[in-house]
Amino acid sequence: MRHGATAFTAQRRYSGRGDVPLSDTGLAQARATAARVKALAPTVAAIVTSPLVRCMRTAEVIAGTLGGEVPVEVEPDLVECDFGEWEGRTFSEVRAQWPDEMDAWLGSTEEAPPGGESFRAVATRVRRVVATLHKGYPESTLVVVSHVSPLKILLRDALAAGDAFLHRLYLDPAGLSIVDMWADGGVAVRMVNETAHLA
Repeated sequence: MRHGATAFTAQRRYSGRGDVPLSDTGLAQARATAARVKALAPTVAAIVTSPLVRCMRTAEVIAGTLGGEVPVEVEPDLVECDFGEWEGRTFSEVRAQWPDEMDAWLGSTEEAPPGGESFRAVATRVRRVVATLHKGYPESTLVVVSHVSPLKILLRDALAAGDAFLHRLYLDPAGLSIVDMWADGGVAVRMVNETAHLA
């Protein structure tokens, strides 16, 4: 799932490595999502989260709703993409100040924002996490709390989609997706960005 909303979410600003906390709305979303997680998966082996506070707080709310006995594990590789000089800016602001760099970034996962990280680098991190969790938690249900970029990459890979997918999929704050993975390499995406629990 994606973490709950922050002040940057409401303003549609790039929010990468900046440690922006959940807003009151985001905290309410985390509580609603926690109830939905409990209904979908009453038995959870672990909650794995990005180290940033917006994800950590979301994970803590879920853990509390599940009874407080599910361990919360921090996974540094689930951190959001480093947006470099674009951090805290809107798309329009970036487009106005870095038009060529924006075009290059939108056109290739190998391009990075100035001073930032490419989606290709994020994908390397995400694939490492998926492999580790798949091996460490066979036949288990996990809750992964992360950010837009890592989750889009996870879903792109699960759906065997192209790179354009990364700029065409929208993930809401506190939206839920479900991916099943099997030991033989099989993958099935059962749900993407469900938000009915936020209504």
